[in-house]
Amino acid sequence: MLRGTFALLCASFLFWVAPTLSAQTIPGNAAIDAEVGRIMKRTEAKGIAVAVIDHGTVGYVQSYGVRNAKGDPLATDTVMYGASLTKTVFAYTVMQLVDQGKISLDTPIKDDLDNPLPSYGPDPVFPDKYGPYKDLASDPRWEKITPRMCLTHSTGFSNFWFIEPDGKLHIHFDPGTRFSYSGEGMILLQFAVEHGRKAQGLGLDLGDLTKANFDRLGMTRTSLTWREGEDPNVANGWNDQGEPQPHSKRSKPRVAGSMNTTISDMAKFTAALVRGDGLSPASRAEITKPSLHITTANQFPLFGAELPVAKQRKDLYAGLGVIVFDGSQGRGFFKGGHDGQTANTMVCLEAKQRCVLILSNDVRSEAGFAEIVNLILGDTGLPYDWEYGDRAGRS
Repeated sequence: MLRGTFALLCASFLFWVAPTLSAQTIPGNAAIDAEVGRIMKRTEAKGIAVAVIDHGTVGYVQSYGVRNAKGDPLATDTVMYGASLTKTVFAYTVMQLVDQGKISLDTPIKDDLDNPLPSYGPDPVFPDKYGPYKDLASDPRWEKITPRMCLTHSTGFSNFWFIEPDGKLHIHFDPGTRFSYSGEGMILLQFAVEHGRKAQGLGLDLGDLTKANFDRLGMTRTSLTWREGEDPNVANGWNDQGEPQPHSKRSKPRVAGSMNTTISDMAKFTAALVRGDGLSPASRAEITKPSLHITTANQFPLFGAELPVAKQRKDLYAGLGVIVFDGSQGRGFFKGGHDGQTANTMVCLEAKQRCVLILSNDVRSEAGFAEIVNLILGDTGLPYDWEYGDRAGRS
């Protein structure tokens, strides 16, 4: 018994120290500036903003290039489109509700609602108030869907209902059985939070919930909706052809990707996340717990074929609002954000609570993200080929 206990302690010790032994020294500011400049020249990207977190503290925040076609400079307080980094902010917010006992990760969402999901919407007066949940009336599998499945992209929904060929919401596989990227799943959980049973503390406004966190963290220029009024310090974007594009302005909170933020603000959130600030230790651990093994070669296309077991990456998992992996520096997690003129990434290593955050208003910059992250954090083991597919390493 003592021998087994000693072996277990040794194994635990080795697991704890190994990441520390392989962690590299974060380069100086001049080296980061030079690397970003090189990437911008190679990709022709117009604007990039970078933040570095070390030991859970923001240590470096810088912006490069311009924020619009007029040539106005991109600043660290320029409002940029957060895109799918919104999903990670949402997962963090949900885990606060878990801490408060208002929601349970593994209790079906049907138990959070007063009525069956297919009975909701669309509202005849406000058609956007509820999702197209009536489409699920003939598929009882909706009753199995849990908050964890929503946050791990395993509801069986497509990314969004409106990209389905028939414009209807469908469940494509048994919920919880595999990963397929779905903003629609996140929106279902948002619906449960906003329209769930008030008796258990739901019926909440996501805009208000996230604003409370933004205020607490000093994120003064971040919101899940576009703030009406003239704000000249806003970034427009560039598409893959180098053509200017307007800033994405979302009028209502959509947790799949409506956030506006700045590199300074989002760095504060990233540092809080990697530290676990605002969450119980158990809830922080749940975010990066390997909840669902990912078995596909790439993140896209949706519903991609699963690889043979021998070819599956054994350490690639969906966490809650993030993707979890293991590398030479230990456990890491990441989340990207992408649209036609936006490229964002957040990469964190649990050892030494180190992160790199990149926001860009030019989608072409994405081709250099791996090089920037590797310069700052060293070899992380992050699966860029899975994340970016044929975009990995593209210049």
